[in-house]
Amino acid sequence: MAVDKACPVVLRQRDRLEVLAFLHPLAGRQLVKGSVEPGEGSAAAAVRELAEEAGIQGEAILDLGTWQATPTGHTWAFHLCRAAADLADAWSHHTADDGGHVFRFFWHPLDVEPTEEWHPIFRDALAVIRQRLAETAANRPLSLPGL
Repeated sequence: MAVDKACPVVLRQRDRLEVLAFLHPLAGRQLVKGSVEPGEGSAAAAVRELAEEAGIQGEAILDLGTWQATPTGHTWAFHLCRAAADLADAWSHHTADDGGHVFRFFWHPLDVEPTEEWHPIFRDALAVIRQRLAETAANRPLSLPGL
């Protein structure tokens, strides 16, 4: 099945490993994710979505594979991304998506199960990300600054 969604995975290491997430004003806690445009690769789409939804310039540094999101029928591609600059603990970003929303960004500890505040598809996506990162670490250490 062709990849039609791209999800940039931005991590940071503090007391524990954390993943970038946001609060959508209408749809709960989520990860950055968006459509792959015609003729666009999923890594490029992940970097573009990171800029559009979070205001972050970055680069895709590792392909974490794909996932068939059965409830929606979409195929997601996960890409580990590195931000071009250090990121704050929390911030808000106005996006033009769906007529314009303010997304409130935060860091979610990967070892903490997502609550009911998370949209169900993103609870599943977090489980996939945890699994893929564990598989990647077993095969080769992650070599990101601060990790």
